[in-house]
Amino acid sequence: MGANVAGERGGECGGECGGLDPAGPEFEGVEAQYRLSPDDAVFVDALHTFTRGSLGRSIGIKQPVGHVDIYPNGGSFQPGCSLGRVLGNMRSQGVYAVADVIKCQHERAIHLFIDSLLNENYPSVAYRCSNQETFEKGVCLSCRKNRCNTLGYNVRKIRSKRNGRMYLKTAADMPFRVYHYQLKMHFFRNINQTETANFLVSLSGTLNESKGLPVRVADILPNRTYSFLVHTEIDIGELLMVKLKWGESSSLWSSIMGKVTNPWTMWRFWETNEEATNDLEIRKVRVKAGETQKRIVFCAKNSASVKVQSGQEVTFVKCHN
Repeated sequence: MGANVAGERGGECGGECGGLDPAGPEFEGVEAQYRLSPDDAVFVDALHTFTRGSLGRSIGIKQPVGHVDIYPNGGSFQPGCSLGRVLGNMRSQGVYAVADVIKCQHERAIHLFIDSLLNENYPSVAYRCSNQETFEKGVCLSCRKNRCNTLGYNVRKIRSKRNGRMYLKTAADMPFRVYHYQLKMHFFRNINQTETANFLVSLSGTLNESKGLPVRVADILPNRTYSFLVHTEIDIGELLMVKLKWGESSSLWSSIMGKVTNPWTMWRFWETNEEATNDLEIRKVRVKAGETQKRIVFCAKNSASVKVQSGQEVTFVKCHN
């Protein structure tokens, strides 16, 4: 509660004030003079790591309270502080394991700040975005006009009238830095359903390879461009190749069986239904690296386009042009 107390004291922070998951109960939504706010110092920043609690109440404050407000992993639940950790500790700690996880979420702001000191040469980067849902699409990985900032001790002191909310992904343990990538692709063919499709993305670069990065694309429609965010803890260097695998799905067979009632009808269905192949045609994959701000276009290997089917992995390499 120290950050809010400092704010209520009426600007006694001096030149700078940093809030590490400032408390939410009794402070959420109150007037600025009774909590941490941008008026309390020349520059105020805050890390929000546990803004959602039981019965809709937050442990940490959800609303922006500074010139820069950073929400790691959306500011709600942090990797490494999951329900699985609660269940794993229940035998030894009993009900106190639940409190331990709450503590883990709330104190993650402290550990992120410590990480910014210990790994000063490899800082975590946050990106300005309107909300977490938009950030998950990967469209906010821009550093133009102060749209990105360094998390923690070396945060750049930006006083802007624009939305100061910034988002990033982190690892479960220190060092917390990850590398953010936006993948954008256009699907040219229709499929038999508009259900969520699960993909696995592998990124290969000059230093390393990161495999099996999960991506979920909801309601795939024909002739539409989709953008999504992937992140990895591995520094792969300069990106050279992208592999995409469409996860196994039984939805096609289910959709077929729902349309037929006898073998003859099934035969006619396979003979006349052009969508039975249930594949997606992709010509290019556009990638933007958040940390380096580089944009790269990848083309289908040895062809102008590639058709990907469920369970199949396809490869894209740098376009020659």
